Amino acid sequence: MHAPITRTFANYTLSDDPARLDLAAMHRYLQGAYWSQGLPLEVLERAVQGSLCIGAYEERGTQVGLARFISDFATFCYVCDVYVLEGHRGRGVARAMLALALAHPRLQGLRRWNLVTRDAHALYRDCGFAPLAQPERHMERTRPDFYGQR
Repeated sequence: MHAPITRTFANYTLSDDPARLDLAAMHRYLQGAYWSQGLPLEVLERAVQGSLCIGAYEERGTQVGLARFISDFATFCYVCDVYVLEGHRGRGVARAMLALALAHPRLQGLRRWNLVTRDAHALYRDCGFAPLAQPERHMERTRPDFYGQR
């Protein structure tokens, strides 16, 4: 276990401290997001336990953003559940959370980082991500309506 990392960005605090995460607020946002429609709270709880999460908090301590990283902390990291609440967008908060992750001591020396996005290509490109170099090598098994079927 490592000591939590906390950084200040503009009027926000960014932290990987799991104790600061507001699961109820995260669930409210994520169950309506296009990539996680209908996400059950118990699934989110398990997902958070198995991930490194960076939260963004306004001055009052209210969580306004999240970036979740699934990793073996040796070779690979999958970036997911990146969001910033609407009233806080356009201020660089998502980019700052990603920058903290890219510099995070537990995420150094990884061979590959992956992510899937529908509409944030510019954000990720600015952080060094690029389209798949060899998409023919990548495969997936997906169940897009899985949460709705439960």
